[in-house]
Amino acid sequence: MKPLTKACLFLALSAVFLLSACASGVGQNNPENEFKMAPLDGMPNEVRTAPAQVQQAYQFAAANSEIMTQIPCYCGCGEMGHTSNYACYIGGKNADGSLIYDTHALGCSICVDITLDTMRLLKEGKSVPEIRAYVDQTYAQYGPSNMP
Repeated sequence: MKPLTKACLFLALSAVFLLSACASGVGQNNPENEFKMAPLDGMPNEVRTAPAQVQQAYQFAAANSEIMTQIPCYCGCGEMGHTSNYACYIGGKNADGSLIYDTHALGCSICVDITLDTMRLLKEGKSVPEIRAYVDQTYAQYGPSNMP
């Protein structure tokens, strides 16, 4: 093969690799791209300027209510009326269906850690009941569950 042909082949293969990486979500500020993640825009400024892990926890919770409403929290937020880890992030919905964000998790590492553990365990193939058992076992030492 001529040197120019090798260079062209290398460039063509590099372009294919880069295009496939872009199409798969690599490099789109979403390291957990196999999950549904809500966009940051529309979230409170405090969330948009929070550390990356806190932002990811909010994005995941907002997009995955069917999972997060089944996961308890152990930070003592049950006294605030929270009924799941989801409630640490989302306080309800407006009449138009948009989410009302709760800023509680911005200052609570237990809430965020539970959400990040949920994401990790889902990635490992665990079911929601298995994740809840893990959360119960791991976090019960910090306080009462906000779920029965």
